[in-house]
Amino acid sequence: MIPTASIFNDQPDLDTMGGRLSRAREAAGLSIRDMAWRLGVSAATMKGWESDRSQPEARRLPTIAGLLNVSLSWILHGVGTSPDEPGPVALSGTFTAQLDRLKLLHMETGHLITKLEGDLGRLREAPPI
Repeated sequence: MIPTASIFNDQPDLDTMGGRLSRAREAAGLSIRDMAWRLGVSAATMKGWESDRSQPEARRLPTIAGLLNVSLSWILHGVGTSPDEPGPVALSGTFTAQLDRLKLLHMETGHLITKLEGDLGRLREAPPI
C-alpha cells in the first residue's frame, strides 16, 4: 500500500471515483466479472461504476475498500491508502505477454487469410452451378 495524500497534504489523487475503482481492481488482480461477483452485482453495474456513469451505494463502499485493500477515503476523495501499483518490471512482463499474444494472433490471422484466399480461388475456378 502506498500512502498518498492526507488532509495535511494538497496532493490528492485527482482521478475520478470510477478511475480509482478501476485502477484498484486491476492492482488487486481482479477482473470486472470477479469483482462484480464478489460484490453481488452485475458486470454491467461494475462497468458503470468504473466509467463514472453511476456510483456504488454507500453501504457497498466499505466492502469495496476491503476487497481492494485501499482506504475508503481514497475511493471517495483520492486521499489515503492507494493500491499497490505495479512497478516497471511487472508492467514489462505484462507488455511482453500482450505482445506475444498479439504476435500469435497476427500469425493465426495470416494463416486464415491464406486459407480464405485459396478457398476463394477454388470457388472462382469452379464451373457455375
